[in-house]
Amino acid sequence: MRVLGIDPGTYKMGVGIVNAFGDDISLEHFEVLSPKKHDSLAERLYFLYSKLSEIISEVKPTEVAIEEPFAARNVKAAMAIGQAQAIAMVAAAQNGLSVSNYAPSQVKQSVTDYGGSSKEQVQEMVSVLLGIDSLTDSFDASDALAVAICHINASRMIDFQIRG
Repeated sequence: MRVLGIDPGTYKMGVGIVNAFGDDISLEHFEVLSPKKHDSLAERLYFLYSKLSEIISEVKPTEVAIEEPFAARNVKAAMAIGQAQAIAMVAAAQNGLSVSNYAPSQVKQSVTDYGGSSKEQVQEMVSVLLGIDSLTDSFDASDALAVAICHINASRMIDFQIRG
């Protein structure tokens, strides 16, 4: 299984690809997609869609996992994140990929065993799980990788329940 994890945002979208073979997971790729800040929302969304489509064509994930927007006090920001999430869903659907969505607390719980973990704790645990020294200073990339790991863990749990 090759999972494309996405941490949606209209100014910074984290993208991470994690491979799962049996009980092992490995890092394939990560980056932060950053459209120009002065571009309109429509132009930023188009940039994100184009870049995601390129990544999907090049890396060929088998599944896509997206972090859901959290309920925020800033309605405008929450709506923009929802629009970025929708762009990611469209790029996945265009390529025939299934999409799973995870709440931020689910992602944190899956990676750190605590749903209220800080971004620093998530980043550290992602580095440990993937066996890499340092990811980056960007929480967007580490959050995207955490979403991919969360999906892998959820898929393994479903497989375990089915096989009994």
